[in-house]
Amino acid sequence: MNSFFRLLGYAKPYKGRLAWAVLAMVLYAVASALLALLIKDILDRVLPSGEGLRMMAAAIVLLSFVKGLGAYFSGYLMEDVGQRVVMNLRDRLYGHILGQSASFFARNTTGQLLSRVSNDVGQVQRAVSETAGDLLRESLALVGYAGVLFYYDARLALVCMTGAPLVVYPLIRLGQRIRRTARRSQEALEVMSHVGHETFSAHRIVKAFGAEERETARFRATLLNLYRTNMRVVRALSVLPPIMELLGGIGLALALWYGSREIASGRLTTGAFTSFVAALFLMYAPAKKLSRVNANLQQTIAAADRIFEMLDTHTEVSEAPNAPALPPFSSAIDFRDVSFGYEEAHPRAILRGISFTVPVGKMVAIVGRSGAGKTTLVNLLPRFFDVTAGAIHIDGRDLRDVSLKSLRAQIGMVTQETVLFDDTIANNIAYGTLTALPAEVEAVARAAHAHEFICAAPDGYQTRIGERGQKLSGGQRQRLAIARALLKNAPILILDEATSSLDAEAELLVQDALATLMLNRTSFVIAHRLSTIMRADAIVVLERGRIVEIGQHDDLLSRDGVYAALYKMQLLEPRRPENGVAVQ
Repeated sequence: MNSFFRLLGYAKPYKGRLAWAVLAMVLYAVASALLALLIKDILDRVLPSGEGLRMMAAAIVLLSFVKGLGAYFSGYLMEDVGQRVVMNLRDRLYGHILGQSASFFARNTTGQLLSRVSNDVGQVQRAVSETAGDLLRESLALVGYAGVLFYYDARLALVCMTGAPLVVYPLIRLGQRIRRTARRSQEALEVMSHVGHETFSAHRIVKAFGAEERETARFRATLLNLYRTNMRVVRALSVLPPIMELLGGIGLALALWYGSREIASGRLTTGAFTSFVAALFLMYAPAKKLSRVNANLQQTIAAADRIFEMLDTHTEVSEAPNAPALPPFSSAIDFRDVSFGYEEAHPRAILRGISFTVPVGKMVAIVGRSGAGKTTLVNLLPRFFDVTAGAIHIDGRDLRDVSLKSLRAQIGMVTQETVLFDDTIANNIAYGTLTALPAEVEAVARAAHAHEFICAAPDGYQTRIGERGQKLSGGQRQRLAIARALLKNAPILILDEATSSLDAEAELLVQDALATLMLNRTSFVIAHRLSTIMRADAIVVLERGRIVEIGQHDDLLSRDGVYAALYKMQLLEPRRPENGVAVQ
C-alpha cells in the first residue's frame, strides 16, 4: 500500500479538483438515498389516493437530475486528475530514465524502458481516476443506502448485512494473488515490447537472413505467455461476481423471511418494506463495484511498484550539489592513473592505470585490438561512465566536480553508429544548437560536404530523413553528424571509428569534412585504419586495458612493438574493392 499512497501523492497539486469531485459524489449519494426513500410514499400514499402526485413526480425528476449531475462531475473531475497525474508521472519517469548513465542503458533494453513509461504508467491511471473515484463514490452511495435500511428497520438491516464481514478475508487473500499475477503480467508485457522493438529495429537483418517466421514465432510465444498470465488475473477476478451474487441472495432471503413477519404483525407497512428491499437491491451495484475496486487496486499497486523501483534507481554518474560550471577549455586534459570496471556481480577491470596528457589543440589517436578499451576510454571524458579509480582533469579541475551540462557542452562527438532523428535535415544539424539560423546550418553543411546532396533532396533542408536517418546513405548520415558537430563548435572532439563503414568515395568526402572539423580543436580519434591517424600529435596504444606505448607514428614504428605489429597486419589486409575486385 506504500506504493499506492505514494502514487496518490502525485494528486496533491489538484486538491481543489478532488474536493469538487468529492462534493459531486456526496450529491450523487444523497440523491440516490432520497430516491430509495421516496418508494415508501409512492406505494403507501401516492398510488392509493393520488395525493402529492405532482410533488412526487417533480421530486423524482429533480433527484434524478442531481444524481446524474453528481455522477458526471465526479467522473469527469476524477478522470481529469487521473490524466494529469499520469502526465506528470510519465514525464518524471521519462526524464529520470534519460538522466541515467550509459551502464544503466546497457543493463535495460529500450523495449523494457518504454514499457515502464507507457504500459505501467497507463495502468496506474485507473488508481487515480476510476479506482479512487469508484471507491469514494460507491462507498458514499453504500452509506446512503445503509442509512435508508437502518431508518426503516435497524434489526432487519443488521440481519441483511451479517454476511458482509465473511467476504472481507477472501477478498484480501484474492487481492494479494491478483497483485502477484498482475506484476507477472506487466513483466510479460515488457518482454513483448522488447521483442517487438528489437525486431522492428533490425528488420533489414531479419529479412536478409529470412528470419521472419522465426521472429514471428518468438513474438507469438511472448503473446501466449502474456495471454496465460492475463487469464490468471481474469480467473481471479471472475470469482468476485458469484461471491457478490451469493451474498446478495442470502441478504434478500433473510429480508423476505424477516420482513414478511414484520408486515404480518403490523410493525412494518408494505411500502416501507418495498422501499427497504429496493434500497437493498440498489446496494448491490456499488457493493459489486467495490469488490472489483480491490482487484483493480492490487493491479495498480503491482504497476506502481515497478514504476517506483525505476524512480528509486540512482544513476552511477551523479552531479555534485551546486557543482560549478566548467570554464572554457584552455590548457590541457589529464588522465591520472585512470581505471574503470563495470559494476557487476563479478566486476572486471576494462581499463587499468591509464595516464597521459593532451594539450589544447592537439590530436591524440587511440589504437589497439578489438576489446582493448578504446571506446570505453573516450566515453569517460563526457562522463557517460565514471572512473572507478584515478581521475580525469580538464585545466586542473576534476570532471566530477563540475556540472555535467557545462562539461558536455564543450565536447562534440562523431561515432561509427551515426544517431539521427526522424526529423528534418535542418533540425538534425541544429540538434545541439536550437537557436542556429538557417544560414549557419547551411554554412556547416557546406563545410561537411553535405550541402549538395541536401539540395538534391525533395524538400531540401526540410526533408525528413526517417527513423535513424534510414532514407540516407551511410556517408550522408556521417556528413550530417559532422555538420552537427561543426555547428556545436565544441573545443573538444571525440571521433570514434567515424569512417570505418564507408566506401572509398564516401570516406574521402568524410575525411575531408573531418579535417575541417578537427581544425583548432583538441581531438581524440579512434580509427580502424591506421593511415587516418598517422598525422596525430600522439598515438596511445592500448593492450588489454593498459597503455603499452605512447608516441608518434614514425617513433612507434621504429620501436617494433605493438603498434608496429598492428601496422604490419593492416598492410597485409586487402585494400578496398575497386570495381568489385579486391587487390593485394
